[in-house]
Amino acid sequence: MKQRHLLRVLLSEVPGSPSRQLQLFALVNLGLVQSLASGILSPTEAVDRFYHADNCLYVQKHLRKREANAIMSFGVQLPDLFECLSAEEARREFYHELETMRTLCLKLLGEKRSRGLADRAVA
Repeated sequence: MKQRHLLRVLLSEVPGSPSRQLQLFALVNLGLVQSLASGILSPTEAVDRFYHADNCLYVQKHLRKREANAIMSFGVQLPDLFECLSAEEARREFYHELETMRTLCLKLLGEKRSRGLADRAVA
């Protein structure tokens, strides 16, 4: 039980500006999506370790990005797919939602990169 708690990520403990936290959020989620897709991490483990209520509230209140909120919503719902859909439908929807999460992460990173390039061009 103690080890499980050590693996739990709390976004509120991540230092840095909201912009840096958003960038880290996107990168962490890309890793989670890959871990979920490869089967290293189960949807239930992902909720226990990252897509839990504390992080959902933190993203909503502090990161304040529609894409970040959507990523957390998809993450929270992943275990439910396997409870309410047939195995084939659940698997198909699972991979579709992972791809949506990945696209949202890349969008967040792209926005960060675009702003950084624009800031350098002005300077």
